[in-house]
Amino acid sequence: MPKSLRGGAARRRARLLAIVALALLNVLSIGAGGALAGLLPARLALWKIPVVAVRPSVRPPALLAGAGTAGLVPTQAGLADRLSSLLSDGMLGSHVTAVVADPVSGKVLFSRDGSSPSAPASTAKLATAVAALDILGPGARFTTRVVEDAGPAAGAAPARIILVGGGDPTLAAGQPPAGDYPAPATLKALAAATAQALGAQHRKTVTLGYDTSLYSGPGLAPGWSESYVTTGNVTPITSLEVDQGRLLPNGLPQDADDPGNLRPRSLTPATDAASAFATFLGRDGIRISGAASQVTVASGSTQLAAVKSPTLAAIVEQMLTESNNVIAENLARHVAIATGGPGSFSGAAEAVMKVVRRLGAGTGVHLVDGSGLSPDDAIPAATLVRLVSIAASAGHPGLRAVITGMPVAGFSGTLSRGQSVFGEMAAAARGVVRAKTGNLDTVVSLAGLVYDRDGTVLAFAFMADMVPSAQDLLQAAAVIDKLAEALAGCGCG
Repeated sequence: MPKSLRGGAARRRARLLAIVALALLNVLSIGAGGALAGLLPARLALWKIPVVAVRPSVRPPALLAGAGTAGLVPTQAGLADRLSSLLSDGMLGSHVTAVVADPVSGKVLFSRDGSSPSAPASTAKLATAVAALDILGPGARFTTRVVEDAGPAAGAAPARIILVGGGDPTLAAGQPPAGDYPAPATLKALAAATAQALGAQHRKTVTLGYDTSLYSGPGLAPGWSESYVTTGNVTPITSLEVDQGRLLPNGLPQDADDPGNLRPRSLTPATDAASAFATFLGRDGIRISGAASQVTVASGSTQLAAVKSPTLAAIVEQMLTESNNVIAENLARHVAIATGGPGSFSGAAEAVMKVVRRLGAGTGVHLVDGSGLSPDDAIPAATLVRLVSIAASAGHPGLRAVITGMPVAGFSGTLSRGQSVFGEMAAAARGVVRAKTGNLDTVVSLAGLVYDRDGTVLAFAFMADMVPSAQDLLQAAAVIDKLAEALAGCGCG
């Protein structure tokens, strides 16, 4: 046989052996994975292992299984032995509350002043998320519209069009990066659709108004400082804003989901949105005559174009993962409006509290906002645990985005390294604690679910709202981290 042919045969045999080896390796890996999955406790289904779909995706309620009954439930004595010394740490201050419960039965397994109201900080977003999903449904979307004015200015030349804020908290100005999720609606797309509609009517010049009348009242809540805006925590709340008021160094909207942007946010979010919209219209060949003015849409106005937000379920997940204050305040207002109340801070807070009471999550809740930014807010640890348990239950599939949206220790959102004061949990908690974080200057709180060493899913809340000083915040958060780690490593049956 010629040398070249012998070499070709050898290469073919080598390729065949490699293919066979890879096939065997895949079979063994799949088999081992299946065997391992069979050994996992049923309650681990609360965080279902992702698989590649072989058919169209099922409906969202079926994606997250309810907590099962497997696993040894810890005893009160076992939990007390594990948690009490940490709860007494001086770094937490003089008012420390805690609750651990079985989310399936609702039985409280451990409580330290669990019914005592405490400043929740951003764990208040759990109440807002539950209320929004319960009232509006996970598939709800928010619409930003452009209408042709039917008011006193109708018939004037040039015609007036009005940009109508629909309370979409994820609305962007221009096109965000492709990797941002959920992909928001944009003013750029709305301007293009508006220009097309105007072009069909052979109109190239219009005046522009903008309508923020969906919401009422002040833009800042009781207890809020204007420093919340200048430190990048929030923008004044209005039904028309873009990019949650986040700005680039040149003062333009950021057009990216960047929780790490701590530059001062816009003090005039609605005006900024109208200005961005006018710019996009100009690029699409529509001339704006004069400056945009704030108006209220008259009944009978004709819609020219509209864009819709992502689903509420996706927005709730973004809000909880990032601890997004602007999203939370908008969602609370939508709860108020949907239940017949005013779209103000007070109306939103009252609406959320009513839902919490109706769902049987407890009393003693006092809210003045939807995000927990105000130190005037108060929620008992027992209520947070009950809200988490309700959201995890099979009886409330529409609330599952509350569970899937909470950060996972060591992996996502404000429980990942460097993203909050809680981002440094030890290995025992990484991947098995899923919880909402909260902190103000002298407040630390953490509430969510943990999968413990015995295979039991536990609902918990740890709260301390009298940390000795703002300088002690990091150390206080480290103690809260240790409490979560203690639950994760608990064999407390």
